Amino acid sequence: MTPENSPADKSRTPSSASSSPDPSTPVPAPVPASPSSSSSLRRIVAASLIGTTIEWYDFFLYGSAAALVFNKLFFPDSDPLVGTLLAFLTYAVGFAARPVGALVFGHYGDRIGRKKLLVLSLLLMGGATFAIGLLPTYAAIGSFAPVLLTTLRLVQGFALGGEWGGAVLLVSEHGDARRRGFWASWPQTGAPAGQLLATAVLAVLTAVLSDAAFMGWGWRVPFLLSGVLVGIGLWIRLAVDESPVFKEARERAEARKAEAAKLSGDEQVEKMPLIAVLRFHWKDVLIAMGARMAENITFYVITAFILVYATSELKLSQQTALNAVLISSAVHFAVIPAWGALSDRVGRRPVYLLGAIGTGLWVFPFFELLNTRSFGAIVLAVMVGLILHGAMYAPQAAFFSELFATRLRYSGASIGAQFSSVAAGAPAPMIATALLADYGSSTPIALYVIAAALITVIAIACAKETSKRDLTRIGEDDTTAPAPVSSGNTGPAGGSSAPDRSREAVQP
Repeated sequence: MTPENSPADKSRTPSSASSSPDPSTPVPAPVPASPSSSSSLRRIVAASLIGTTIEWYDFFLYGSAAALVFNKLFFPDSDPLVGTLLAFLTYAVGFAARPVGALVFGHYGDRIGRKKLLVLSLLLMGGATFAIGLLPTYAAIGSFAPVLLTTLRLVQGFALGGEWGGAVLLVSEHGDARRRGFWASWPQTGAPAGQLLATAVLAVLTAVLSDAAFMGWGWRVPFLLSGVLVGIGLWIRLAVDESPVFKEARERAEARKAEAAKLSGDEQVEKMPLIAVLRFHWKDVLIAMGARMAENITFYVITAFILVYATSELKLSQQTALNAVLISSAVHFAVIPAWGALSDRVGRRPVYLLGAIGTGLWVFPFFELLNTRSFGAIVLAVMVGLILHGAMYAPQAAFFSELFATRLRYSGASIGAQFSSVAAGAPAPMIATALLADYGSSTPIALYVIAAALITVIAIACAKETSKRDLTRIGEDDTTAPAPVSSGNTGPAGGSSAPDRSREAVQP
């Protein structure tokens, strides 16, 4: 639920009260954070977008390779479909590491800033992906090959678990409330851009190389290209400034520390943002997790499982499935900012609900179109599915940012987003593949997607509208947080004009 409805409002502890300075002693208030200029904001957006594109390129490249290559090169003794399941198991391991990355990066991102952690995540992800391109296969070193592959996949997941929260927060905290949904949706386009880039590279290689050449060495090329992309991303990302909202929160915290007489209990909470998130924002975390169920599951069924379904069930070529995803990813990239802008006008909840309900209704036509084996119908199926997915994915960045106070935002948004990925995106291709193997039909897979859509609809229905909130005021007491320079926060539901006193004790 929203911060204003937190149960902590009724259960403030003595240590909580002690963090508020003595009213008789004036506290020097920091200058409120102002929205960045248009040119500065575009630079921030570009840095976040390029970074997330590279990160998602690395992550999705593995997913595509798991369906097309790894089952043969790293699990050759298995039945083809079982080998695919084992390859997707290593794929899922990356998701299991994402919550750990969310905890670690969120903790330090809330303490020392967003920018430093984003640089680290890019280095980890790029290094792991480059190393996969150098791995010996099962034929060369036996069972050590899948072990090394799984280890590098863990590093990928750990890095991505910290990347998402920092990238979207850096943009959200630089912009103003009026167009936050639009600007914050641009880092989200890194997902289809990364998918587009990874799929395009694989499509070109499979088109120009023979099957033997691709399986022999061609599959390594996309992974090795990651080294070049990381160099470009670092050059751009190192040039951006830290979030002004985070800087202001740090200044406010220093002012409180200087004036408060006893902060022993509060300092303990300050050192562990996770504890504060679970104490004051547990409902918001649950809402974020529920909101991601349909978004995550739908995406991986459409973009990863389709490669298995098209080749194993429909007996189509790899190129057909890759080209359909390639074309649709370009459309997905284009519609995400449009959905983000719409969420600024009508709110986050209506747009998100449209996407969740739409994907639930589309899943049966999706498989019916695939079953025609017509390339045009397959493109239509994937394209509409990703357009509807974009209605959930676009407002997600701003929506999750608006749920949490600045001093807890990196931790809260990352935990809510990444913990759900373990139950949603991680097993989605495996579950879909297992259902196909057991029932030989797409119907159980469609019902699986519909169940996820229902969970997301319930989660969004339980949330309040968050658009137009001032990020500097969420969770701040009006005696310690100055009035914002630019308003736009007095919208109806979900506005934050009334201060939330339940988290006064929680420092950044």
